[in-house]
Amino acid sequence: MIDKPKLFLTLKEFWFFMLFLSILISIRLFVTYIDYQEFKDKPFYYTETKVLNAYEKDRDKKHFTVLKLYSQKLDLKFFTITSIPSKEIHQRLRVKLFPNSKMKFHEYLGTSFISSKINRIFPKDSNLKSNIIDYISTQHSNSMLSNFYNAIFLAEPLERELRSQVSKLGVSHLIALSGFHLGILSTILFFLLRPIYRLFQQHYFPYRFDLIDIGFSVLVILLLYLIFVDSPASLIRSYVMLLTTWILLILGVELLTLSFLVTITFIIITISPHLLLSLSFWLSVIGVFYIFLLLNYFSHVNKYIMTTIISFGIFILMLPVVHIIFPITTPLQLISPILSLLFTLFYPLSMILHLFGFGDILDPILLKLFTLDTFTVDRLIDPYIGFAYLSLSLVAFYDRRLFYLLLLVSFGFFIWFFILFWI
Repeated sequence: MIDKPKLFLTLKEFWFFMLFLSILISIRLFVTYIDYQEFKDKPFYYTETKVLNAYEKDRDKKHFTVLKLYSQKLDLKFFTITSIPSKEIHQRLRVKLFPNSKMKFHEYLGTSFISSKINRIFPKDSNLKSNIIDYISTQHSNSMLSNFYNAIFLAEPLERELRSQVSKLGVSHLIALSGFHLGILSTILFFLLRPIYRLFQQHYFPYRFDLIDIGFSVLVILLLYLIFVDSPASLIRSYVMLLTTWILLILGVELLTLSFLVTITFIIITISPHLLLSLSFWLSVIGVFYIFLLLNYFSHVNKYIMTTIISFGIFILMLPVVHIIFPITTPLQLISPILSLLFTLFYPLSMILHLFGFGDILDPILLKLFTLDTFTVDRLIDPYIGFAYLSLSLVAFYDRRLFYLLLLVSFGFFIWFFILFWI
């Protein structure tokens, strides 16, 4: 069997291309730095923003609303506070920003706090997306479940209570629209379009290749969906990866390599340098790396067994990485890989049920899941140990014995995280 050509023929080609992308990233960062200097030196700034999240909070006997906003004009995400109740805040605001002259560049590049004054709350948008949101919401008597479905279908922000429960279940990756959802949608679209395509292919263009034509159609549909849900960053980076994967698949290039993953990561950062400080971005990159790692050693097994291996393998391998930053550990997180497997069936099924007005059929099960009581324990891994674990993961890609050692170490962490719940 002929081996697939590699993305880079030599190591020298790879490093030259990385150097080229690094120069592009540096240029993008320099332009962003100029914007940052202009922004922080102004006494105030008017801009329209999209509300990414809004929740009320009490501190020092004061009640206020925390807002996470995004200004497309400034390409800036930031937090701010207001005395206006969250229920009165809609999707779009016009705000007056008061930049802090002491703001650091990394704060501007990430998601910082900026003082502001709300000048105008735009009325709730009346468009196709808002109508779909209302249509979904009318099918549920519980607002938390309405919020859940609008989040997984339309990238709407999660309410604070639901976000907390999702974190305890360890299924945040299932709620925030990402490559996982695009993968499910692309698979469904491909198999829906394929019978129609083959019907015309047999009569009019038998010389065409379905991977090219159907794949292109699926990518166009997903791009329209991406625009429709207001292009959240998680979906943009997932779409770029999906698009690049499709192109290289057509070219017959080997995909399951570190050079491919590193190249895609650099390209995405070149497009959006803000992602350099995005924790969710780097966690998703590491997650994809572990998928590649598992496929590298188990790609020969049955695809259904492979799906199970990936679901449970990612959960165990990512545990030490996640707990470098997030300490929360609960017994409920043990069902996370099972929920991930079930979600591949639940996601398309729930879409069909909502399409025909029966979206509440699964509500009793979901409500019980989202109200499960549990206790939590904080488990944090020392950053130096975390770095050693990531280093072992990297070299395990090239040595099967080190891969088995990695599995052993990750199982050791798994026992440490969860065994104390029952001792």
